[in-house]
Amino acid sequence: MASKRQEALAIWQAGVDAVRPERCLPPALDQVARLLPEIFEPRAKARVLLVGGGKAGAAMARVVHADLTRRGMPTDRILGWVNVPRETAGSLGNVTLWPARPTGINYPTPEAVEGTERLLALAASAGPEDVMFCVISGGGSALLPAPVPGVSLRDKQIVTELLHRCGATIQEMNAVRKHLSRIKGGGLVRHFTGRCIISLIISDVIGDPLDVIASGPTAEDPTTFMDALRVLEKYGLRGQVPTAVLNYLEQGAAGQAPETLKALPGDDHGNPRVHNLIVANNARAVAAAAQQAAAHGYDVLNLGSCIAGETRATAEVLGDIAYGQPQGTCILSGGETTVKLPPEHGLGGRNQEFVLACLLHLHAVSRRLSTLTILSGGTDGEDGPTDAAGAVGDGETLKEAFRLGLDPSDFLKRHDSYHFFEQVGGLIRIGLTQTNVMDLRVFLV
Repeated sequence: MASKRQEALAIWQAGVDAVRPERCLPPALDQVARLLPEIFEPRAKARVLLVGGGKAGAAMARVVHADLTRRGMPTDRILGWVNVPRETAGSLGNVTLWPARPTGINYPTPEAVEGTERLLALAASAGPEDVMFCVISGGGSALLPAPVPGVSLRDKQIVTELLHRCGATIQEMNAVRKHLSRIKGGGLVRHFTGRCIISLIISDVIGDPLDVIASGPTAEDPTTFMDALRVLEKYGLRGQVPTAVLNYLEQGAAGQAPETLKALPGDDHGNPRVHNLIVANNARAVAAAAQQAAAHGYDVLNLGSCIAGETRATAEVLGDIAYGQPQGTCILSGGETTVKLPPEHGLGGRNQEFVLACLLHLHAVSRRLSTLTILSGGTDGEDGPTDAAGAVGDGETLKEAFRLGLDPSDFLKRHDSYHFFEQVGGLIRIGLTQTNVMDLRVFLV
């Protein structure tokens, strides 16, 4: 069984490696160089501003910076500001990789606000010939906070916590957050005063909608203030969110506050000033994992990158699908499920909970777990507020739990999957991957 766990991990890792910035950005940068060859000319005066934010922000910035200099761009013409997790912070010449949040924190911080203000000021300083590269990836919503007037950072933190707790989807969360921000929902475009923006985007959202990834700093936003209010209404949060938040959203719905960006601008000749390029997504990761599984001799069943819904229910459905496949099959799926947490809960994340719920379901319906190995992991290396990307389990997992006198169903009931796998084994600890394309699940029959 240990060898099967290693095989599952190797297949999962192949998917993660395929969406790392150093693998997926170079082809897009070649495309950009063909689009804007004049910015690399020795006599060119235009600066290149390198900005952005997200879990992959530091790695993306390094790849872009290295590519620009390789093509002959003087380093003194490249300056920027990118908000990143603290572990990946540093500098690239005149580009600051700003430590905007610590490990295990996925909500906006005062440091992130400070960094975003610096980023917006840089965008607003652009000259008419300056070009801005914007690197965007999952986690950007929390790493790029710029509260609207009258709404504090703490107000936004409370809203984010409430939406997380009630299991709101990323689309619903962003509909609210965009309308409380000066950078999201196309806000960065409004601040930029230069020639054009090149946004290089690693998608962590099903379907790759530009307006949802990192709350769309360089994209048109189809949602409205009324949509944000409907989200609060849906989850019964109107009476729980801070008064300043509710007041601002109601003012916006009444036309008393500016809406998010509804149309991308063009230049005087009708050319687009904003180019949004998706450079990696979950489908790319699943495809690479499928290639690796085939190399291991498995027949692959690819369920796609659109798996969503409540984690436990999804785990039961996918577990039943996997159990019904013939020996020698690898079932792959991507997407992102949700967990609705009660006020009192344990420690874990949706991937760890997925594996535990799947194991318990199959055990309860008398399915032989000795035939299956189950892995679920976040491609960013983080699963909830833990140091694990996810977990891998099989029939030996429950046997070890029973040997130790543990009750797996109790851990699942308390949403404490991390402490369960910490004791029985199976946590995937690989650190931050510096990419983020949602989750990748591997079943081996």
